[in-house]
Amino acid sequence: MTVDATPAGVTAKAKSRGAGFAMFVGAGILLSRIAGLLREKVFAHYFGNSNAAGAFKAALRIPNFLQNLFGEGVLSASFIPVYARLLAEGDEELAGRVAGVVVTMLALVTSILVLLGVIFTPWILFAVAPGFGGDVRLLTIQIVRIMFPGIGLLVISAWCLGILNSHRRFFLSYVAPVFMNIAMIAVLLICGAKMTDSSLAIAAAWGTVIGAALQLGVQVPFVFRYSKQVRFAIDTTLEPVREILRNFGPVVVGRGVIQLSAYLDSLLASLLGAAAVSGLAYQQIIYLLPISLFAMSVTAAELPQMSSATGTAEEVFAKLRVRMERGLRQIAFFVVPSVVAFIAIGNVLVAALYQGGKFSADDTRYVWYILIGSTVGLLASALGRLYSSAFYALRDTKTPLRFAIMRVVLTGVLGYLSCRPLRPLLVAALQAARVPLPAMAGGTVALGAIGLTASAGIAGWLEFLLLRHGLQKRVGDIRLQPGFQARLWFAAGAAGIAGAAFYQLLIPRLAPHLPRVLPHIRDGAITVIVFGAVYFGVALMSGVPEARSTLQRFRRRQR
Repeated sequence: MTVDATPAGVTAKAKSRGAGFAMFVGAGILLSRIAGLLREKVFAHYFGNSNAAGAFKAALRIPNFLQNLFGEGVLSASFIPVYARLLAEGDEELAGRVAGVVVTMLALVTSILVLLGVIFTPWILFAVAPGFGGDVRLLTIQIVRIMFPGIGLLVISAWCLGILNSHRRFFLSYVAPVFMNIAMIAVLLICGAKMTDSSLAIAAAWGTVIGAALQLGVQVPFVFRYSKQVRFAIDTTLEPVREILRNFGPVVVGRGVIQLSAYLDSLLASLLGAAAVSGLAYQQIIYLLPISLFAMSVTAAELPQMSSATGTAEEVFAKLRVRMERGLRQIAFFVVPSVVAFIAIGNVLVAALYQGGKFSADDTRYVWYILIGSTVGLLASALGRLYSSAFYALRDTKTPLRFAIMRVVLTGVLGYLSCRPLRPLLVAALQAARVPLPAMAGGTVALGAIGLTASAGIAGWLEFLLLRHGLQKRVGDIRLQPGFQARLWFAAGAAGIAGAAFYQLLIPRLAPHLPRVLPHIRDGAITVIVFGAVYFGVALMSGVPEARSTLQRFRRRQR
């Protein structure tokens, strides 16, 4: 987001503040993620992996497609650069007119799509969750129709984010989702003990609408405070508006391709039952944490620097290679241990976040197995974001789009094979390895979701390798050094062994002497601390520079 908000010609002083802007983005994302985890904890407590949970998660994906298609990412790529450039040129009056036209047109288009979505929900559901039938299908339709207007509000909220980012007000726009999570948590806590699963799912859907209104409402006063010239109108004669519209189409196509991957996962999961849909959604919350906290923050900090490089072609390429290598090392330093943690102590993490109430130990094991499948492509997905950003810095948006299309096609093919014809082989392999299988409604069918996440990871590696090869042809060799990678994996492996051993061998002995409140969260926190301490300690002893610099930053903040 920071990249698009930095107009051409920005002063050197403003450029030097890029890291500070990234810190505000990261802080806002962190708080919203923490609130999201609390929301999921409460949701899991009341719903577990029930049919109502599957219906709610599937329903949430459908209107979310609209939000992701027209929301933050698209506006960041089409609206923010134009609006920010007008501000940089000192033409606040024209910037306000353009902003007003954009939000007016956005509200009009979104309202029409929301209305059509509400009317045609039953037919849309056939395309998105064909495996749902009976009461689960009827409940999903009802939830979708409630949610659609709320998602429309979130699209307008993305416009607010664009305005605030352009005025360098990053924290509020990224922390605003906290208010939506608070609304949903409040509804679940108030109604959870009084309603059936189906009724509570409907109440939670209304909670998303209330939360969307709060998320928008908290930003609106600040939007009009910083952009005082906003005038609502439809005027396509303005050249900046025309430029936004020209950029809008290609970016929507690109976002549509990305969303198609999530759509395919949801569709295939619905063929495995409601438990697979909710299980996939639960693991995705954990899977996205290292991507959003580390890959997104590093990309946000590096992209403005790469985009502002000047000089001859070779000088620009040399600067880009330096920024890329630095960013890749930073991302890998945090994501490599995340991969190992999800495998070695993923059960501890899932239990800490979800287990309790109707979310059983079998549900924990099931979500953990799906999470292990997702580790196949976690590092590729995180590093691939930086490579895509490098192409954007070179003003090339078509190459990443082409590779994304190839990834989506492979995801669909492998996903279908893994959850259909190859699923019995997966189950047989798990049984042969004497892996304890969770007791799930419908037997072992839901285990096909493990193959879904693993196949998506394989496709992610294809996209990453294509991006890396394509960029190397343009600017020269850019990659992580094998020695650096080996040190990271060694440190992460040592941490994984230590964390798993500590949880299995020492936690049972320590438990009688520890507070008995929220034991899963308690044990998870202690295990994560042990894992992190071992990883940083081994990385420091192995001479990993990122470990030393991270420790130095921590010490400075303590002072």
